[in-house]
Amino acid sequence: MRIPHPRPLLPGRLVDRYERFIAEIELDGGQRIRAHCVNPGRMEGLVAPGVRVWVWQVPPDSKRKLRYTWELVEDPDPAIDMIVGANTVAPNRIVAELLAAKQLPGLRRYRALRSEVAYGERSRVDFVLDGKTPHYVEVKNSHLRYPDGRSYFPDSVSARASHHLEALADLVAGGGAKATVLFVSQRPDVRAVRPSILHDPTFAATARDVAARGVRFRAVTVQATPKVYEVVGEIPVDLSVYDTDAHARWREQGLRWSGWRRDPRRRAPVPRSEP
Repeated sequence: MRIPHPRPLLPGRLVDRYERFIAEIELDGGQRIRAHCVNPGRMEGLVAPGVRVWVWQVPPDSKRKLRYTWELVEDPDPAIDMIVGANTVAPNRIVAELLAAKQLPGLRRYRALRSEVAYGERSRVDFVLDGKTPHYVEVKNSHLRYPDGRSYFPDSVSARASHHLEALADLVAGGGAKATVLFVSQRPDVRAVRPSILHDPTFAATARDVAARGVRFRAVTVQATPKVYEVVGEIPVDLSVYDTDAHARWREQGLRWSGWRRDPRRRAPVPRSEP
């Protein structure tokens, strides 16, 4: 399937990333803009000043302060030559299209498809396939790739993601529901998805635990282009325990182009005067 972007994309170059959710970008033609970075993670290895990026502009009637959204980024490694999805909301749009078109085996039989459904305690699942047995589908974005050819999630500690897994396992344990965690790798040059023991050992251990309790894990790869997202196919999810020595070295190499800086436009807090 080919899923178009919300609006036409504009090319540019990354200047810097600030306060996690702000990207300063110079568009082709020289205009400096600030875009919303829809990505709470570190974007390990991708936040390189001068790297090629693509953004889209919000509609004129939008009340948003940041008038652009950062959608794609080119992998800074010239040997890779790969455009990667940077927007962590995009996988939900992609999966919504796949489910609506009934393109995923095992996720085709349902009477109604609902999104953003509250369940359990302080939990909300991305999709519910209503049928004889409701099927809960939780979508997870992945764009971190290491030289072993695997994609890793998350790229920083995510207590929220572990909570989601536990809540899904509780649903399955009740006997009245099925649950699937569906990873979307926003790059096709990977052969499997792994929970990252290095970045979040709790999440990795929780994934192994809930899989034994009936939660299913699947993954699809996506090729991002300035025109569309193209779903390439399904790849396995590897939940096995593995040694992380090589991963630690790879992370160290990528830390230079990861994370964000404090926004220089923000005023420093005024010190409180002594009483």
